[in-house]
Amino acid sequence: MTRMPIFSSDRERRLWFWSLASVAAIGLSLGLGSTLAGELLDSGLVGAAFWLGLFLVGAAVVVQGLRRRPGGAEIGVALGVAGAYLLAFLRMTIPSERSHLIEYSVLALFIHEALVERAENGRRVPAPALLALAMTVLLGWLDEGVQALLPDRVYDLRDVGFNALAGLMAITAKLALSWARRRFGRAS
Repeated sequence: MTRMPIFSSDRERRLWFWSLASVAAIGLSLGLGSTLAGELLDSGLVGAAFWLGLFLVGAAVVVQGLRRRPGGAEIGVALGVAGAYLLAFLRMTIPSERSHLIEYSVLALFIHEALVERAENGRRVPAPALLALAMTVLLGWLDEGVQALLPDRVYDLRDVGFNALAGLMAITAKLALSWARRRFGRAS
């Protein structure tokens, strides 16, 4: 009897690797994050670091979009998504809240893409979007649980909410963009 490989494709393997790398980066930021945030705050670079991160995420989205030649409806949805993220960023005044939105959006997208890739290659994946959101929320909750054990960190249920919101926004945005692409004639 032949054993089925763990991953359905090389792409799925890479997506799970990047999901794990995202979790590791979030975990490593538990100790380093407060030190780095303090340094950025002391030097007055918090705003610049935030806008640099936002620019890099936007640039990645634009490069991805140009590679796929989006249609008008897709561009409209993308602008709506960008507007929603910008409003969320501007309303969040605490840098750690903003970082949660970025970190968990990226994590949710990697997980969702890995699950979609797995499903497209014939593996059973019930409701990839809901499963990706659940996994993101659980990982965010675990992150907060670990913080409860650290002397200089605190468990904050609001952060669990920010993590969940980030995952929900990212997956919803991806689904909306995919819908616009399918609905208005562009192949994914």
